[in-house]
Amino acid sequence: MIEVKILGVGCPNCQKLEAETRAALDSLSIEYHLTKVTEYADIMAYNVLQTPALVINEKVVSAGRIPKSSEIITWAVDSLPE
Repeated sequence: MIEVKILGVGCPNCQKLEAETRAALDSLSIEYHLTKVTEYADIMAYNVLQTPALVINEKVVSAGRIPKSSEIITWAVDSLPE
């Protein structure tokens, strides 16, 4: 299972990133747990200056943009346990 976090305060782009991430991960049929991090202090703990941001297994993989589904899939597959 992978841990996924969407960092952002709930803006339209944050919502779009969540939808894109769920769709990409669902297409892989892998087990994941998705959490939305909306508190400013919690977001800053990841040293993220721009939202939305995507964190997979505690690693920030994207910030300030909505990545393509293919990117999300690559990051997810790369983060799977061996």
